[in-house]
Amino acid sequence: MNYGTLYGVGVGPGAPDLITLRALNVLKQAQVLALPRSSNYGESMAWKILKPTLGEIPGQERMFLTFPMNKDPERLRPAWDAAFTAIGERLERGLSVAFATEGDPSLFSTFIYLRREAPLRWPGIRIEVVPGVSSIMAVPSVTGIPLADGQERIAILPASYGVEDLRQVLEMFDTVVLMKMGTEIPKVVEALERQGLVDRAVYVSKATMAEERIVRDIRTIQAERGDCFAMIIVSRKERSGLLAGLVPATPRVATREIGV
Repeated sequence: MNYGTLYGVGVGPGAPDLITLRALNVLKQAQVLALPRSSNYGESMAWKILKPTLGEIPGQERMFLTFPMNKDPERLRPAWDAAFTAIGERLERGLSVAFATEGDPSLFSTFIYLRREAPLRWPGIRIEVVPGVSSIMAVPSVTGIPLADGQERIAILPASYGVEDLRQVLEMFDTVVLMKMGTEIPKVVEALERQGLVDRAVYVSKATMAEERIVRDIRTIQAERGDCFAMIIVSRKERSGLLAGLVPATPRVATREIGV
């Protein structure tokens, strides 16, 4: 069977003008847009991000698919199966389907499961991934905190799945990015206090979006529940710089022009 092409398209972290040119071209040409949302009544964040830039494409179908924000496989599998079946109906008719996802399709994205499943459901299907600007890249741009320099190492953790090993991670890595904060903020603050790193941490929610929020004293948000776009970045800055600790400062020698 000749299936349509399946695209996984990253639409960026929130600001409409951070969508890449390649993503925009693919989204304009696709015959079907698959737009994930967390509930049947909620909006699709991917569509909210790309709508101002993409606009209306004549003849293009927009298909809103529900992927519940839940960790229970028994609830997730039926929802995923229904969504993938709807996508398959279009692909089997030879239509190209662009699955739009906020951030990048290869980082904590529902598209990862679809990409894994697609060759099993539709053997020989062509899959193309269009990378996007991830929130991990957006947070340094709005906080002014670089992710890594010189000898620094980075760790990325989904906090909502537990932070029991956070102490070890903080000791092993120079920059730690905690995504999907959920109810884990108090535990994270406590761990950072114990490690003496609470003043090296910054909380960011919805980076680059109109609702962007930055909190530099994370002690003030311990009672809050972080949304799915909330992150905490911890930066030790002990090994930053390509020549960090290796080259002593050289005193500048004063000179004057000869004959003056």
